[in-house]
Amino acid sequence: MNIAVSVPLIIQDLPDGPLALPAKKDVHHAVWQLLESVTDPEIPVLSLREIGVLRAVRSSSEGLQVFITPTYSGCPAMEQMQDDVRQCLEVAGFQAKVITCLSPAWSSDWMTSEAKAKLLAYGIAPPHSRPSHTENSRVQWMKPSSFLKVACPQCGSDNTTETSHFGSTACKAMFTCLACMEPFDYFKPY
Repeated sequence: MNIAVSVPLIIQDLPDGPLALPAKKDVHHAVWQLLESVTDPEIPVLSLREIGVLRAVRSSSEGLQVFITPTYSGCPAMEQMQDDVRQCLEVAGFQAKVITCLSPAWSSDWMTSEAKAKLLAYGIAPPHSRPSHTENSRVQWMKPSSFLKVACPQCGSDNTTETSHFGSTACKAMFTCLACMEPFDYFKPY
């Protein structure tokens, strides 16, 4: 039976940061290769691994467990991502359970450098890196995106302005380039 589990699981040993494809000697290499074809429904040029949503693949007595983390709580694309992962593996003959983990929370720092390059080529300004946290500070402050220098993905100018804090999706802000006058999305850092 293939099911999607959508509970706020806290998995302590999920990898942190951008994930590279596992080496060929890894027991789940073939599964990761298959999952490279599963893309973000809202940004189809990015695989779930590249964007940092796909966190881990593990074996269990009932089949595979695939762990995914939404870019933000309530992301409307999560159900589609779960279905796409499950269907991809089912077609290849794998039995899998897709598990949604809300903790640790997704970070835009989990995006691979390839993902950021693909976002730019797709016309979306990639996120800036989040400030690194220190031992002394639990609260992390980030400049509002309206104060950030966000380069236009069309012409490269940083003479841009935020026109709406929410773009085509809640994880993006809407900007306009004042040089070429083109509107564009900026993937907000989290």
